[in-house]
Amino acid sequence: MSVPKILLFYAFTPLADPDAIRLWQRELCEANNLRGRILLSSDGINGTVGGDIDGVKRYLRRTREYPAFRDLDVKWSEGTALDADGTITDFPRLSVKVRDEIVSFGAPDELRVTEAGVVGGGTHLSPEELNTLAAERDDLVLFDGRNAFEAQIGRFDGAVVPDVATTRDFVEVLDSGAYDHLKDKPVVTYCTGGVRCEVLSSLMVARGFSEVYQLDGGIVRYGERFGDDGLWNGSLYVFDKRGSVDFSDHTAVIGTCVACGAATKDMRNCADLSCRAQLVVCAAHDDVWCDVHAGTLAAD
Repeated sequence: MSVPKILLFYAFTPLADPDAIRLWQRELCEANNLRGRILLSSDGINGTVGGDIDGVKRYLRRTREYPAFRDLDVKWSEGTALDADGTITDFPRLSVKVRDEIVSFGAPDELRVTEAGVVGGGTHLSPEELNTLAAERDDLVLFDGRNAFEAQIGRFDGAVVPDVATTRDFVEVLDSGAYDHLKDKPVVTYCTGGVRCEVLSSLMVARGFSEVYQLDGGIVRYGERFGDDGLWNGSLYVFDKRGSVDFSDHTAVIGTCVACGAATKDMRNCADLSCRAQLVVCAAHDDVWCDVHAGTLAAD
């Protein structure tokens, strides 16, 4: 029986010819009937792909045969469904591209990468180590490394959530001094699968934060280990047609509809096609639009 699976992965490692790897990765995905998105740069690979479990396994096995990707950081999750031809429905297409960065912070000149990974990043913490540190340190700061809208349906309890619309906004926020008061505190950065925090933690270290950590494997790995019985609260936003994933049968719904205040974990694009905002909206109000300049919400 065919089973839809989604693979989330990354590796920071020097790549001499990202364009050649792009061609190979596209051919490998097409040969295994996979869809999703893969970004490559001279600093590594970052991707999410899905398909039938057998095709995904073949893809991963072949990718790890390439020496630079031998230690690829990988997380598995359930896909929604497969079409009649075995193509996963969670992604509209396959996209494999070369960019200046595999995570778009807009600071490629600040990142240093060797075969061992990112240079100068935060100390990696396993989910168990995060819980231990949180129990031992009452001054611990959990710092959300995602776009602010993602945190509206799920976040770590008590976390600092910077008001950023895109990953590129983090550099400006850090340089503004808005979080300088945290520089002498233990700060744990976290994100979906860990890749954004590899870069974010290094940016924070470079700006004088004295004790910086990153959650190894991100929220996904923490949820795999502790479900909804740890420090995490709510649903995890994902950038595909699933919209979000839960880690147990008792996931709390912490999002509230911007139109009526009802509890929901659903997110939709603003109904105004000129607006790129993501809004927490229940099923009864999927026509909500926002006037970004006026800061208002409305529904037809």
